Amino acid sequence: MALIEIENLSVTFTAKGRPVRAVKGVSLAVEQGESYGLVGESGSGKSTILRAICGLAPVSGGTIRIGGQPLPSPRGADFSRRVQMVFQDPYASLHPRHTIDRTLSEPLAIHGIGNTDQRVTQALKDVGLPPNFRFRFPHQLSGGQRQRVAIARALMLEPSILLLDEPTSALDASVQAETLNLLNRLCAERGLTFLMVSHDLAVIDHMCDRILVMQHGQAVEELPREALAKAEMKTDYARSLFAASADRMLDA
Repeated sequence: MALIEIENLSVTFTAKGRPVRAVKGVSLAVEQGESYGLVGESGSGKSTILRAICGLAPVSGGTIRIGGQPLPSPRGADFSRRVQMVFQDPYASLHPRHTIDRTLSEPLAIHGIGNTDQRVTQALKDVGLPPNFRFRFPHQLSGGQRQRVAIARALMLEPSILLLDEPTSALDASVQAETLNLLNRLCAERGLTFLMVSHDLAVIDHMCDRILVMQHGQAVEELPREALAKAEMKTDYARSLFAASADRMLDA
């Protein structure tokens, strides 16, 4: 049994009084300890799937199961302990008037978990930040440091699943590599399961065991990392994404 199971998922929004189907009958399964990537252009529905898992998008059809159990609506405390999300923009996702200490302590307080000082210090150490960062504010950190704080916050409740929504796209190229290597290390050390969104196949190739290519809210093609590395795509759309990623790498 897969840890994450999504079956025939549909998500429909209302825009200007008209329904918009952002996700159309997508199914996927992610095994425990696996890194699974969702890739596609903007508007393909990949980020909407992560938001649907978190209860932040209106599911109009299908089912989402974690550990074989359908997710309750609204999501409860048990879900937060098991599943956490890291967003694209590390500055927007951190409260600008809260110190890093407060940002990291808050999940512990909400869930009644003690030993705060030790846990916060260890969390910063785990993501490669010194203890004295506890009492800084987000604007005093670089983009890469802010994203490390966002990752540390997501790990405070020791979840088994991380949802990663373009976690490096707002960062410089050199910092992107550092962040991806950090995530890979944490995955190995903690046995985490990743469901990661990116528009960049190079990032997905670095991180993910399997990839689902999406277009216009639909699943186009699923392929293992080995097929991606060998450019063995079956669909024209997947091949075009691969070519675009290769061109960006050459221009960089």
